[in-house]
Amino acid sequence: MKRRAVARALQLALLATALALASPQLLAWGPEGHRIVGQIAADRLTPAARAAIAAILADEPEPTLAGVANWADEVRDERTGPLHYINFPIGDCHYQPPRDCPGGRCVVAAIDSAVSVLKNRKTTAEQRRVALKQLVHFVGDVHQPLHGGRAEDRGGNTVQLQWRGEGSNLHKLWDVGLIEAIEPDGQHYVERLASKASGVELGPLAADAWAMESCLIVSAPAFYPADREPGPDYLTAWQGTVDVRLNLAGMRLAALLATLFPG
Repeated sequence: MKRRAVARALQLALLATALALASPQLLAWGPEGHRIVGQIAADRLTPAARAAIAAILADEPEPTLAGVANWADEVRDERTGPLHYINFPIGDCHYQPPRDCPGGRCVVAAIDSAVSVLKNRKTTAEQRRVALKQLVHFVGDVHQPLHGGRAEDRGGNTVQLQWRGEGSNLHKLWDVGLIEAIEPDGQHYVERLASKASGVELGPLAADAWAMESCLIVSAPAFYPADREPGPDYLTAWQGTVDVRLNLAGMRLAALLATLFPG
């Protein structure tokens, strides 16, 4: 009996590993990263946007932008998975919807769709609640560089490496590893980024532009580490980019919400 239980546990572990390896794109920013984006946005909301969001999220267990920031990952499945990312051909970061977002199934179209729902005053309260939760998450997603990455390596998921002595991959490194190495406490991270916000220019409030920015980062020299055991030098080289992308995601989200809820 005990042997069968052990064998069953081993089978389940192997299945979980296989499913993880088969997933085309896992997460964008880890849960802490998405909460950071949500909190940055919440701290910059206009009074009108703050009131509208409080009403929409009133029935949520944690009715804040940070509190709902990970919902889209929690309900993610095969159908919704492609809405979290976009793939560009190597060397071409110019967004072409028929090529890069067939059938409207990419993060750019997902953001635009959520915006449309929130703009439409005829939508139901539940539709608006879902759209807001999606928007918070997908804006975070599109600012993680590897969610504007390459289909060939599934957004860095197949680029295996060692990080701090443990097996990882490039996507996970950007999701979680770099953020934890910079500042493991999410609230402290938000406070540290607030001191850098004055030097950040928002640029266009357009999802396609944000995706193209991510693609350009992935295309930059040395983004793919030459050493499969990247260390402090890689962190030093890319910490500023992590900071800027998190800050931009939160600040742009707040600015976008201000246009959606002008009061």
